[in-house]
Amino acid sequence: MDCTVRWHEGMSFIAETGSGHMVPMDGAPAAGGRNLAPRPMELLLAGAGGCTSFDIVMILQRGRHSVTGCEVRLTAERAEEDPKVFTRINMHFVVTGKALKPEAVERAVNLSAEKYCSASIMLGKTAEMTHTFEVIEAQ
Repeated sequence: MDCTVRWHEGMSFIAETGSGHMVPMDGAPAAGGRNLAPRPMELLLAGAGGCTSFDIVMILQRGRHSVTGCEVRLTAERAEEDPKVFTRINMHFVVTGKALKPEAVERAVNLSAEKYCSASIMLGKTAEMTHTFEVIEAQ
């Protein structure tokens, strides 16, 4: 896996991923940015959310559960002093499906958190990770 990040202007950067995708990043105006794109730490948090959501949907689908939606709301706290690492992260999953059993969702969440999601497991080395979920019946 590789990625190249190039300084664009001000405090804006463009990442080009190994798969050929471009991702803009920018800083807050107080730090010289123009607030035109996500902050790098926001992307780190979003990446963890994407990684774990990918796992959960795949686990449920492989278990032949009728999952029709998956959303994760992440809230994070950071250290007050540099390096301002994440110290707490909560991932709240809202999973929608037809006759979806809470036990199946809980199992998928736990498997992702403990075995499969490299991003959240890595972040868990500095942050206290918590996971909550709710199941909504699809209409």
